[in-house]
Amino acid sequence: MADSSIKIGVAGALGRMGREVAAHTAARPGLVLTALFDRPGTEGQIVAGVALSDQASAIATCDVIVDFTIGSASAELARICAAHRGPSLVIGSTAFSEADQTAVAAAAQRIAIVKSGNFSLGVNVMLALVAQAARALNAQDYDIEVFEAHHRRKVDAPSGTALMLGAAAAKGRGGDLKSLQVRARDGITGPREAGAIGFSVARGGGIVGEHQVMFAGEEEILTLSHSARDRSIFARGAVAAAAWIAGRPPGLYDMQDVLGMKG
Repeated sequence: MADSSIKIGVAGALGRMGREVAAHTAARPGLVLTALFDRPGTEGQIVAGVALSDQASAIATCDVIVDFTIGSASAELARICAAHRGPSLVIGSTAFSEADQTAVAAAAQRIAIVKSGNFSLGVNVMLALVAQAARALNAQDYDIEVFEAHHRRKVDAPSGTALMLGAAAAKGRGGDLKSLQVRARDGITGPREAGAIGFSVARGGGIVGEHQVMFAGEEEILTLSHSARDRSIFARGAVAAAAWIAGRPPGLYDMQDVLGMKG
């Protein structure tokens, strides 16, 4: 009888998220941890009982690769997988340039890709609530600020999740985040423009992830917030996405698709 298990690979397997994803994959029925890889020269190291191989071997043997690396590496992996017509990808990397985003979108025309700045169920519910609040609270009366805090090792700011929350707020108001966002304030900036979406960032210690979206009116403040207590929530979500994406047609999906929250 043929093995129906979904063969999973993990990119960036020596990183903190890579190790979490490998462990959760190995423990989930219906999935088999088939290949792990990281930077060249790391082959043979052991994670979750599996020896690291190289990228080419993973591409040749896996149904889905889960990638928590950096935007440029994810874009290149997507390009290579698309050229081979597979495997599918689950991308949780951040720090994407516009060129990286374009490369991933182009690859999604040939393979199935789940790409998300956050794989937490709670955050994805929060995204829907932020968009709903932004629709209900008009820009003339309520100002939107996105706050986020992460550990000292995080290299990009604002976080991918913060940008997702900002984009949800902009969409709720019928606008585009690129034209509404204010990433930094310093010196004499003048009064705040109505409709602007501001961002504030903190980095320190071992903070897993804190996000807040504040709707500030003259007489009241509404705050929606999410606190990540352990990064295993992201690994569990990514592994669920890997199980979901296997066998899907080409396209660029996100965690809201995985959770059935669209439409």
